[in-house]
Amino acid sequence: MTRGLDHFPVERDGIPEEAPGRVPPRLPPCPEGWDGFAAPGSIVWKVNGEAAILLGWGRAILLQIAHPLVAAGVAEHSTFRAGPWGRLGRLRRTLETMLALTFGTAAEGAQAARRIDTIHGRVRGILREDVGPFPAGTPYWARDPELLRWVHATLLDSFLRTYELFVGPLTPEEQDRFCLESSAIGPPLGIPEGFLPTSRAALHHYLREMIQSGRIVVGPTARDLARDILAPPLPLIGSPLRELLLLPIVGLLPEPIRSAYGLPWDERRETALVVAASISRLVLPRLPPLLRRWPAARRAERRARLRSG
Repeated sequence: MTRGLDHFPVERDGIPEEAPGRVPPRLPPCPEGWDGFAAPGSIVWKVNGEAAILLGWGRAILLQIAHPLVAAGVAEHSTFRAGPWGRLGRLRRTLETMLALTFGTAAEGAQAARRIDTIHGRVRGILREDVGPFPAGTPYWARDPELLRWVHATLLDSFLRTYELFVGPLTPEEQDRFCLESSAIGPPLGIPEGFLPTSRAALHHYLREMIQSGRIVVGPTARDLARDILAPPLPLIGSPLRELLLLPIVGLLPEPIRSAYGLPWDERRETALVVAASISRLVLPRLPPLLRRWPAARRAERRARLRSG
């Protein structure tokens, strides 16, 4: 493996061990008069505001549907199979919801959380075939806290890795705070208090435990969905750009998951990802916010500056 990705890292045999004992910092107090779901100065604002984290979204989805119950829910209740524009519409709605939760007012964040919970309430059914330890007939429900924790953890891990790879490094304390701040979404979605990982160590421990448990199994439904995920919903872009967009999706997967999907990965692709990421980390921090941060992030940041005087 090239040195460039060792630092992030891309694992060959799962999720890296973390030194135990780190205590995550407490959340800073919310600025006076601020009513949003997340606050100015938070690490959630810092990370989620960068448009570059979108490069890791496909990786998160591939991890999510590697859970057979999640895959069944996505296959039977989403627009992934509605063609490129259906997938693009789903991504747009998901992105808008994430930005409302992060940068919206308290009312906007609460409305986004209710919308997510309402959709989750409709996503339920049973497995139609045996997949790994789950026999046919196993029920699933998107409000299941266990499934919500898996989906949440894969997003956290993917956003952190993508940010560090394409934007810049985060200190261990910043990564802890990102996990802690992101766990605030738990109660509005009916997730028990303390159920979501609130530190980098807890996040990595949970992901490693899940992958090693046998419950994460790439079944036929996941492979079928993956073909759509790995076909970017931009029919006019050329093959070289498609290959570039796929590099972080495939390259940042834990090796067991990547192999289970049958996705090719070699030194040439790894070198291309290292080079692309190195260029991004050099150029992106020098760009003005207009070119790198989501409009919702810029609006919230302007609102915060006005309130602070």
